[in-house]
Amino acid sequence: MAKKNSNGTPVYLTKRRLVSAARLGVKRAAAETMEVAGYNVVAKGGWVVKQFADGSTERISRIPVAKSAVKKGPIVLD
Repeated sequence: MAKKNSNGTPVYLTKRRLVSAARLGVKRAAAETMEVAGYNVVAKGGWVVKQFADGSTERISRIPVAKSAVKKGPIVLD
């Protein structure tokens, strides 16, 4: 049985709420990591990059493109 609000309507976990909560969690974790370690490692522009608290960045490695991700020919929809 679904949980209900104070007005009696069911509360659903929607994709919108889930994405919002995930974004907030990632932002909080990134801020805490930056405070503790002084840097975050992220994927940006096809590279794995280390971002430092002072705003500088360091490229660590290029992210390889999977061959299956590059498709040739027209896309056919059913």
